[in-house]
Amino acid sequence: MLAKAMERGHMDRKIISVSKKRQITIPLKFFKQLGLENEVECFVQDNSLVIRPIRSDQTEFSVEILKDLIAQGFTGDELIRRFEVESKNIKRAISIMIEESERIASGETPAASFDDVFGKEN
Repeated sequence: MLAKAMERGHMDRKIISVSKKRQITIPLKFFKQLGLENEVECFVQDNSLVIRPIRSDQTEFSVEILKDLIAQGFTGDELIRRFEVESKNIKRAISIMIEESERIASGETPAASFDDVFGKEN
């Protein structure tokens, strides 16, 4: 896919240097084009380093978090404060799950078997 895009000339390309501390500077044009902020996701795929924006669509989780907090009786400022805390906890939990799945994918950690997850049939 990358090769085809480059053949057609649809892909901007820039050679950037890597510092002695292994740091790179993302060209401003790319930074703005992708709407990057404080963090990016970085991984190796097909012998390439992929850097992409972190898109956290927490809408689905937000509704569930709010329902739960309201059911617990939180309102007003306390509801907002607890919502902020729980939203951060979700982000942390997702990061941990991603790290775990990457360790499993790399073979560093064994994956759970069907029986481990659901138990053995009787």
